[in-house]
Amino acid sequence: MEDLIRSLDQISDEEGEALVYLARKAIEEYLITGITVDLKDIPYESWKKKGASFVTLENRSTGSLRGCIGSIIPVRPLYKDVINNAIAAATQDPRFPPVTVNELPQIRVKVSVLSYPEPLEFKDPSELLEKIEPFKDGLILKYEDYQGTFLPDVWEQIPDKKLFLANLCSKAGMFPDCWLKYPVKIYRYRTKIFSE
Repeated sequence: MEDLIRSLDQISDEEGEALVYLARKAIEEYLITGITVDLKDIPYESWKKKGASFVTLENRSTGSLRGCIGSIIPVRPLYKDVINNAIAAATQDPRFPPVTVNELPQIRVKVSVLSYPEPLEFKDPSELLEKIEPFKDGLILKYEDYQGTFLPDVWEQIPDKKLFLANLCSKAGMFPDCWLKYPVKIYRYRTKIFSE
């Protein structure tokens, strides 16, 4: 059995706050020197386990999104996942120009650690709607080569289940009613969020 973060309870508040600090330092170092940092000494056991994370950057004054990149499936140690996603959120999110060093003081860094996605079993769209838990569930929608995900945070902008699924279909590159018309697969995960 691979050494995965099986439960979000494995990440304490102290470890999560340290991940946020690590994300900011990784961005700063990369923007100033072009070097991706690594750690010689890993301070927490949970950081050594494979974990999936999203790093979100927001404007401190407006709360608007400035970048968000992440992993759904754990493939590398959690601390490395956070470092790589932090740098990618700052420099590779196609929706935004790269973050500059001068912008960093105006940016708030958030790290979401994801639980392992589990398939959501349902017979029809109405049962799917019954099983979804708004504000708790992050969802992955898959159909053939199409795939999209929304973190649980997205419920704050789209609290309606049907609209949430319609927007998720669009994010996956499909028509908004794809969840009604196609045999889509839905996976659910939870997150533990740490923020500056």
